[in-house]
Amino acid sequence: MIARRDVLGLGLACLGGPIGLRRATAQGGYPDRPIKLVIPFPPGGIGDAVGRPWADKMKSLLGQVVVENQGGAGGVLGGAAVVHASPDGYTLLLGNLGTHVLLPAAGGSAPYDPAKDLDAISIVVIAALAIVVHPSLSVPTLKDLGAYAEANPGGLSYGSSGAGSASHLTGELFKSLTHARGIISVPYKGGGQMINDVISGHIQMGVVNVTGQILELHRAGKVRMLAVTTPARIIAAPDIPTAVEAGIPGMVAQNFIGLFAPATTPEEIIAQVSRATHDAMADEAFRQRLVASGFEPYPDSSPQAARQFVGGEIARWARLINAIGLKLE
Repeated sequence: MIARRDVLGLGLACLGGPIGLRRATAQGGYPDRPIKLVIPFPPGGIGDAVGRPWADKMKSLLGQVVVENQGGAGGVLGGAAVVHASPDGYTLLLGNLGTHVLLPAAGGSAPYDPAKDLDAISIVVIAALAIVVHPSLSVPTLKDLGAYAEANPGGLSYGSSGAGSASHLTGELFKSLTHARGIISVPYKGGGQMINDVISGHIQMGVVNVTGQILELHRAGKVRMLAVTTPARIIAAPDIPTAVEAGIPGMVAQNFIGLFAPATTPEEIIAQVSRATHDAMADEAFRQRLVASGFEPYPDSSPQAARQFVGGEIARWARLINAIGLKLE
């Protein structure tokens, strides 16, 4: 069981951040060479769907950004690479709920503390999660899925994008709220293979991050989205109900995707990247590209807003983790 005081302590640390340790001045002329954006997951997931368009947009706003996927250990390997990089603004991390909230809550297995070792720059988007099923599964609603799983313990498996990921915890939350604890968790190393296995019927259920690909698969009838787990319906698919609307009270979970830098990165570099992100988000074509992919652009791209948001998510998920008694392996 995760000690609540430990997880909440991470939230306080995140809100405070290492601002006092940050160097007062940066090297002039930033950036004068390409910036590396580390996506700590395999290619093809939500990190690519946000990180690569952001990198393209930065060419005219900040400079060349080279994207590098460093997947493994639920985001730990890529995160560690950024933590140990020089804090000069030339290595950035595209982090999310898993890397910054759920992994620390898993019991301190990560070789770094994201609240202390990484500085928040901007939250870029909120990413909805959805529960999808293979079309052959005769469950018209999310509530029916819960009833089916409860009546057939051990007869249903759900895929997630990895142990300790947002989709994993969302799946466990669904099991708890529907009393269908017999659903078998099948964690994958990334979302791509998991989605393929739902399409093929190898597993009947998946908890996925909503992307343009998922929306297309749903519309083509290759998977069936039963509900999204955001507080409100998403802009890109207003016909899909929320999990709460579908009859599961308390079923609210959302991912976030944001930019982070090694701790002690100069404050003006943090501000410069944040301003460039703000300018990108003000571009209607760029915003619509993100919306079409299933994302909700975050309204405030400032570092302060990012620190407060992540700190709030740590506290909120700590309560949920304790309420359902979950241990993330």
